[in-house]
Amino acid sequence: MTTFITRLSPDGSGIRLAVKDLIDLAGIPTTAASAALEKTATPADRDAPCMAGARAAGAVIVGKVNMHELAFGASGVNEYFGTPVNPLDPQRVPGGSSSGSAVAVADGDADIAYGSDTGGSIRVPAAFCGVTGLKTTHGRVPLDGVWPLAPSLDTVGPMARDVAGVAAGMALLEPGFAVDVAPARRLGRIRPAGIDVDPAIDSAVDAALARSDLTVTEAMLPGWLAARDTCGLIIDAEAVESNRELLTDPVKRDLLGSDVRARLGGGAAITPDQLAAARAGQPAWRDAMTQALSEVDLLVLPTVPFYPPLLADAPGVHFTSFTNPVNLAGFPAVALPVRSAQRLPASLQLIGPPGSEALLLATAAIVEAAAGLA
Repeated sequence: MTTFITRLSPDGSGIRLAVKDLIDLAGIPTTAASAALEKTATPADRDAPCMAGARAAGAVIVGKVNMHELAFGASGVNEYFGTPVNPLDPQRVPGGSSSGSAVAVADGDADIAYGSDTGGSIRVPAAFCGVTGLKTTHGRVPLDGVWPLAPSLDTVGPMARDVAGVAAGMALLEPGFAVDVAPARRLGRIRPAGIDVDPAIDSAVDAALARSDLTVTEAMLPGWLAARDTCGLIIDAEAVESNRELLTDPVKRDLLGSDVRARLGGGAAITPDQLAAARAGQPAWRDAMTQALSEVDLLVLPTVPFYPPLLADAPGVHFTSFTNPVNLAGFPAVALPVRSAQRLPASLQLIGPPGSEALLLATAAIVEAAAGLA
């Protein structure tokens, strides 16, 4: 079974929690689903700090779950450990990089799973596996003890079958968290230019909003495509620094999956001037999103503009066109499934200002009750 890298015995009762294999658990090696790390990984001395709330609450950790190698990819395909099977269609990608996290909750192996999201790595697999996932505000959940991809963009967040499960996951990550605010009433529907969207997905999102009794207006947010590309460049450049040892050690480099090795090679070609230019544009994009959110409570669009592709068609697909820009701003977002005219569900994404996780979940619960799959 490729969902779990380390399967633990769930003794006792309590919330069953699956943990992405880039988060340290005391006594278990962290491999980030990479042969290059597994060969020399030793058991972690201590838990990552983000595990403290789950331990205190008595959560039952069912295991460390698989992922796209080094969290550096959004298909969820893993050449070494195998690819977690999409429970909606085994011929299709599960999404990544938090593939095992999404599959574990979709299959019922866990009530909650922790994932990470640097450019869409919680929201994309949530969309493809028909579950709910929350990308938290950058900096809200501590990243100590979490294998880095791009530290200026990395986040940790919860995944579950429904909004209530994600809220419970947030309360484990941040004891005292509660969905204690009223839901949003004004949503801004954005339709990024230059990105093709499957009409069935657009229609599913619009239909879900129409049934939710929320006020939805069309919103303009120019520069989305440029923000996507800027985020991608920063991810690739920082991934090289995070994994420098794997690139400089010829034995470990040869153990990397072909897709990850190629992408790290591309990141190594990014010049300091290119990276500096990308970082210089980041504040303007954050300001643009802030301005858009000053006119509405939340922004809404599909999580991914297409249904999960077949495994054979995964190479070369740009999975994060609708998620990368959120990471570039550092804002939180929630992805939840909604019914579509196709056999597979679509996924709706709500985006809020920094610190608005409770507002996002309160609003997502309204959408879920009116038009979701829970």
